[in-house]
Amino acid sequence: MALSKPAATSADVGLVGLAVMGQNLVLNMADHGFKVAVYNRTTATTERFVADNPPAVFGDTGGGLVPAADLRDFVASLKRPRRIVILVKAGGPTDAVIDSLVPLLDKGDVVVDGGNALFTDTMRREKALGEKGLLFVGSGVSGGEEGARFGPSLMPGGRREAWALLEPIWVACAAKVDAKTGKPIEGARPGKPVQGGVPCTTYIGPGGAGHYVKMVHNGIEYADMQLICESYDILRHAKGLSPEAISKVMREWNQGDLDSFLIEISADVLQQRDPVTGAPFVDVVLDAAGQKGTGKWTSVNALDLGVPTGSIAEAVFARCISALKDERVRASAVLKGPTAPSPLEISVDAVRDALYCSKLCAYAQGFALYTAASKEYGWNLDLGAIAQIFRGGCIIRARFLQKITEAYQRQPALENLLLDPYFAAQVEKAQANWRSVVAKAALDGVPAPAFSSALSYFDSYRRKTLPANLLQAQRDYFGAHTYERVDRPRGEFFHVDWPDSKRPELKASELGMSR
Repeated sequence: MALSKPAATSADVGLVGLAVMGQNLVLNMADHGFKVAVYNRTTATTERFVADNPPAVFGDTGGGLVPAADLRDFVASLKRPRRIVILVKAGGPTDAVIDSLVPLLDKGDVVVDGGNALFTDTMRREKALGEKGLLFVGSGVSGGEEGARFGPSLMPGGRREAWALLEPIWVACAAKVDAKTGKPIEGARPGKPVQGGVPCTTYIGPGGAGHYVKMVHNGIEYADMQLICESYDILRHAKGLSPEAISKVMREWNQGDLDSFLIEISADVLQQRDPVTGAPFVDVVLDAAGQKGTGKWTSVNALDLGVPTGSIAEAVFARCISALKDERVRASAVLKGPTAPSPLEISVDAVRDALYCSKLCAYAQGFALYTAASKEYGWNLDLGAIAQIFRGGCIIRARFLQKITEAYQRQPALENLLLDPYFAAQVEKAQANWRSVVAKAALDGVPAPAFSSALSYFDSYRRKTLPANLLQAQRDYFGAHTYERVDRPRGEFFHVDWPDSKRPELKASELGMSR
């Protein structure tokens, strides 16, 4: 079908980029009564999308599609102030779309980048558009294709006046959770969106805050997925369970504290049979994982801010080493591990406890990173509100997040989730099982980098004294980097005039100590 020129100012909002996520978000907005202008660089894509979604799809919602073959016609079809959502590949393609739009816009119009942008790019774009009198929102959109269609978690950042223009659309389209329980409200379908409930969106903060929160969300997601995979690996190779049996275990876990989208889909995957061979589907999937960079961005930023997020980093590195498939196959013929299982016995419940405690540490790391970034960039992030909008729509949605929300409601300035009384008690109760699982994995040669890193994080965080005293003494010895003393106030630095290596007989009492 050929696209006719749309009527001027006939659309409430516009979207550029009709890949799967873009198409689903358009349908979501139209389901909620918005007339959505749509544009794609390839006009045939727009034509097919409009043909597949005639007005009848949206019933009596009042919503619908306003297609345009030309970018100028697309902009002209929007009511003022214009609201334009961009959902194209991050980086150069996003910049290209923005550059094409800017000459066609008027002061006060708002451009929304809904892609997985690096938050520093968002800060740059907001500054550049602000100088032209335009508003810019960098918004995380989490939930995958299904979330975009029926209710994602939305994380908008930018100026408050920009959020005011976007808010009615984002609140309508976001996933909804029950006000009392925090559980996602299910049942949305084409033309019949969910009614009522608490929307999984809120104003995050200025500048790149929205995309930053999405970035760290993805870093937590990396850790969560890796921890589930390690649970599967331990159950299969240390407990000898089949994929189908592990699926049943995970379905049981999904009835309790580990209830989550990722556990649910893992159980689905593990019960699936390959339609070609009839073997367990997971056994025909090559063990080489891909990634798009957000986990790496999280880890790099954590290093920049000096925040320990080892579980997230180990999840990234696990994907990196998985990609060395051919090299690992060659190494397996040379390097040998344990020749027999260890006598240490672990239960399925122990693996569940290890997953729960490790998951808590991964979230604690992510939220500690939010705290540091909020101070560094002046964002004043509300961690309780962030936890609330993760309860539905997003990939890491889980029952667990209601407890995190409650933790920050009790203590908005909570230093670390591990210090919340509820979570501290949970770890105290479960840590013996956690330790036994990590030990069993090590003794049996089952790699568990995220489990091990999470346990080390917990043990490091709970220790009053760490071996960093020796490390700092080493630094003072070889580089005169100075050190602080346990018997002096923090902030006072000292240096020892260390002996020449050729004079080992020099006594400690003869050393000169200077401040």
